[in-house]
Amino acid sequence: MIKLFPLLSVLFLIYWGCEEQDTIPTELTLWEIDYSIEDTDSLDLSFTGLTGPIPTEIGNLINLTYLDLRGNDFTGEIPPEIGNLTNLNYLDLGFNQLTDSIPPEIGNLTNLGYLDLYYNDLTGSIPPEIGDLTNLTSLVLGFNQLTDSIPPEIGNLTNLEKLDLRVNQLTGSIPPEIGNLTNLTLLDLSENQLLGSIPPEIGNLTNLEYLLLHSNQLTGKIPKSICDLGINWSDPWYFSTNNNQLCPPYPYCPGDYVVDPNPPNCD
Repeated sequence: MIKLFPLLSVLFLIYWGCEEQDTIPTELTLWEIDYSIEDTDSLDLSFTGLTGPIPTEIGNLINLTYLDLRGNDFTGEIPPEIGNLTNLNYLDLGFNQLTDSIPPEIGNLTNLGYLDLYYNDLTGSIPPEIGDLTNLTSLVLGFNQLTDSIPPEIGNLTNLEKLDLRVNQLTGSIPPEIGNLTNLTLLDLSENQLLGSIPPEIGNLTNLEYLLLHSNQLTGKIPKSICDLGINWSDPWYFSTNNNQLCPPYPYCPGDYVVDPNPPNCD
């Protein structure tokens, strides 16, 4: 019997190890609903009245390709665990009450084509890791409290068609790298605290239909290259540079449509 004891111990350890493997979870409970970790690839809980923080466990749904949590009352930070969802191609957390900064882990989501964090209370800077999201076609960060400069890495997003950074507290100059975004149809940087001149590289954006730069602290002259754009200059929904300190004379294309009742003395 004594000789059998080591053998029984080994068998027990093998059995215990098998039991441990069997306890690896296959489901995850979020908001009182069970989701299969392996089979859940889409999650749309928009406008469903959810409250509180976004649970960190959401980062375990690693096969998600679509996540829409907009229009709820989520508070707290965007959990960095969201960076585990590397198969995501659509992420919408807009119209919540999320705070703190955008986690740099968001740069892990390199398959992302659509990112919307619109209308939250996000603070801090736009992380440079956002420049790793080279498949993005739409980046919407408007109506937050983001600060600091627009990172030059944003010029890596050459598939981008829509860039909406309006109504934040962004400072510094418009990076010339923005001229790399030749697929842009909408560029809205309005109602920030941007400084300096409009970079001439903006004339590279020949697909642009909307250019909204109003209510900043831009100075200098509007570059002549802006006339390379096929914008409807007469419609303020499409083009607006008012409430800056841009110097006349203005290029012929926007001409009289540059509305500034008190232009600065640039002599």
